Amino acid sequence: MKTKLLGKNTSKLELKGIKLLEKIKRNKSDIKYGTDIWNVYDFLYLNNDLPSLKVLEIKIPSTSLFTIESKSMKLYLNGFYNQSFKSDKTVIQQIKKDLEGLLNAKIKLRIIKKFNQEPSSINLNNYKNDKTKINRIIKFNGFRSICPVTSQPDFANIYIYCDTPINTVWLINYLISFQNKGHFHEQCIDDIFLEISNKYNCNHLEICGRFQRRGGIDINPIRGTNTKILFLNFREFNQ
Repeated sequence: MKTKLLGKNTSKLELKGIKLLEKIKRNKSDIKYGTDIWNVYDFLYLNNDLPSLKVLEIKIPSTSLFTIESKSMKLYLNGFYNQSFKSDKTVIQQIKKDLEGLLNAKIKLRIIKKFNQEPSSINLNNYKNDKTKINRIIKFNGFRSICPVTSQPDFANIYIYCDTPINTVWLINYLISFQNKGHFHEQCIDDIFLEISNKYNCNHLEICGRFQRRGGIDINPIRGTNTKILFLNFREFNQ
């Protein structure tokens, strides 16, 4: 995959502001509901000319035709360190306008001061039953995939809620099978959702991937069968 930023020296980059942002077309999917939660841990800008370090939460709907290439997002947001705004609200409005203009989709963006609590779950890695319990959150620890651009590994924990029992051995082996696959975070969660949905014909299924951060940003896709999303924006210890 070719991009205008990855693999290039950006120290003398002439592009500035919104021109740094690069969109990536999503793969077509029949998944109706979902969101990608981006947590930006190192967002620095000037509030009335004084440095203000915040944590941003950006929610991009999974139904958008495009998403943002992560390095371009980092470079774009890093450019705010010497820009002065009157308040948090005004800087949020500027970022929202830029991202929505590029993606042609409505996004949600806010500054957060704390994360939600990690949901109670059953650890799939130590689970002894042949099938998962229905209507309970199952957690798989140690998910690994490969970035298709940099060939570097990405790590995550996967959370699954399903109203149908899933064969435990099959599920573990399937999640492990991603270890050397070159997929973006979003595509991994799309694939997991579709594979389980097609195999078990679930009425209520929701998949959440909590990926570890890179460059001060983590991306956490959620895909589900219902309009109301079960998983809030929580943070794990190693994120």
